Amino acid sequence: MSGPRRGNADGPCPIGRAADILGDRWTLLIMRNATSGATRFDEFKTELGIADNILSNRLNRLVETGLLVRVPYRPQEGGRTRDEYRLTQAGEDLLPVLHAMMVWGTAYSESASPTEPMRLVHSECGESIEPGRRCPRCRKRVPRSETAWIRPWRGHSADVLGAAVNA
Repeated sequence: MSGPRRGNADGPCPIGRAADILGDRWTLLIMRNATSGATRFDEFKTELGIADNILSNRLNRLVETGLLVRVPYRPQEGGRTRDEYRLTQAGEDLLPVLHAMMVWGTAYSESASPTEPMRLVHSECGESIEPGRRCPRCRKRVPRSETAWIRPWRGHSADVLGAAVNA
């Protein structure tokens, strides 16, 4: 599949169609975590504190709309087969939207507990990346493999972005 299928909105406005796909509660947070490398149901559940039924519903919807793809894996010898959820190219291409939301949220909302702002950084040099993924220090376009989220409320480690699966 080359991109996400249309949601239920069938109007001419692409913003309305995107909102139909991304507008459910939890969807953008699931995509944020998938972008930073979460792939397994339990990872999403633990990091987000989301109920099983809601998470299952949202993951199914993200697979149906082409933002994630299921990849079977077997956790241990004799264990049952489970699914990982990997970004498709369409899911990977959501990064600029998430980045813009991060910038907007930093400028126009406040955390209940003071914390440093979330940042998207060039993992090679640690410099914050502006929207468009250019490094102001290196002056080059930063490839996805060298891009990372820093979420200070989770520590100061850089979570390098997950790559898309060729589906």
